[in-house]
Amino acid sequence: MKAEYLETVRLDLKPLDSSFLSQDYVDWMNDTEVNKYLESGGDYTLEKLSNFLKQVESNPILFWAIVIKDSQKHIGNIKIDPISHRNRVGEYGILIGDKEEWGKGYAKEASQMVIDFCFSDKVDLRKITLGVVSENIDAIQLYMKLGFIQEGLLKIHAIHEGKWCDVMRMAAFNPKLKVESK
Repeated sequence: MKAEYLETVRLDLKPLDSSFLSQDYVDWMNDTEVNKYLESGGDYTLEKLSNFLKQVESNPILFWAIVIKDSQKHIGNIKIDPISHRNRVGEYGILIGDKEEWGKGYAKEASQMVIDFCFSDKVDLRKITLGVVSENIDAIQLYMKLGFIQEGLLKIHAIHEGKWCDVMRMAAFNPKLKVESK
């Protein structure tokens, strides 16, 4: 399934494609503050980003550009990928790359729209999962506001700022479904 256009009060969520190639986007990916908690970043060029966007375009994945409606300014991306269709589970990821737009609630607004879309009959996911470095308190607080709960903790799992750290696994469940564990 490919991403389709979604909108909120303040945001357009547009399928991510090559039209979003820009030096600003490259700059986000090379900004150590922006990519502090990302697994990728730090060595991007226009060519590398162009290749990445072509790959996104050619695959059936749910990947959106987050665009401010009034200005049509691209401020970040959000995705649900990979998706296990058999298990109806998708992995969530978000980046607000434009630091001028941090703290304005755009991450929550975009995330809620994507979560609602993924739990709708159109996508019909049962569960959305994510991994977050346990030191990323702001992100964890956002995810909890969005209805994610901690499912587990992967001890000394990832390198962050030169040291090993824990990664929290979190999940949100489709509210239409009764969740039972055995």
